[in-house]
Amino acid sequence: MTFKFASLGSGSQGNGLIVSSDEAQVLVDCGFSMLETEKRLSRLDVDATQIDAVIVTHEHGDHVGGVAGFAKKYALPVYCTPGTFLASPKLANLNSFQPIKGYASFKIKNLLIQPYPVPHDAREPSQFTITCAHEKLGILTDCGSITPHMELQLTGCSALFIEFNHDADMLKRSQYPLALKERISGRFGHISNSIAAKLLDRIKGPQLKHVVAAHLSKENNDPSIVRRLIADALGWSEDGIDIATQELGVDWRIVGPA
Repeated sequence: MTFKFASLGSGSQGNGLIVSSDEAQVLVDCGFSMLETEKRLSRLDVDATQIDAVIVTHEHGDHVGGVAGFAKKYALPVYCTPGTFLASPKLANLNSFQPIKGYASFKIKNLLIQPYPVPHDAREPSQFTITCAHEKLGILTDCGSITPHMELQLTGCSALFIEFNHDADMLKRSQYPLALKERISGRFGHISNSIAAKLLDRIKGPQLKHVVAAHLSKENNDPSIVRRLIADALGWSEDGIDIATQELGVDWRIVGPA
């Protein structure tokens, strides 16, 4: 059994995560143009015709911008909450919509998808854990705060793809308008490095093998700070910390045995 994931790119200009097992491949979000999505998939040696579904976290353009076109071209079902579907004009004419109701789990071949709600300024946002056999991948981006339910969902993961959006001090000192600073740092915005690191400290365990920091702000963060915080939280070497960039994402990481 092989269970792995890779990022097409992560940040405010576009997001996409490919999750693959020996039976299934799913794309979580698609915020890139058709051409850019295909180019990034090709870089990861992914044949777009072999993807089974697209799963959408929420309706913001950097996550949903390319979903409809990609799904129509490759005849793919699109899974998201009804709120996300209704809030996104880009999904309005999509015939392959599969509603996620009540954050109920569902299967795509041998992948078990568990949606869970998060605090974010979107209509009905969700993040996901994806389990294959006994290995679990936790996905958490685009949230402004951490709830006990989120912590419970992310406990016991073998790998995490987790938002480290901004350094709180850098954001305060930035040239961003006050309203934007308040949105980002608010309860429904994006979590700071320190909040993410504290979450890691609470959910870490011996089964955790990979942590990929995601959705870093180019203006208000520093990868060296993120690496140090993750290493401190987990007791790992900074050399082993992965960061998904906007341009290159991150290459394949194995969740379960190859």
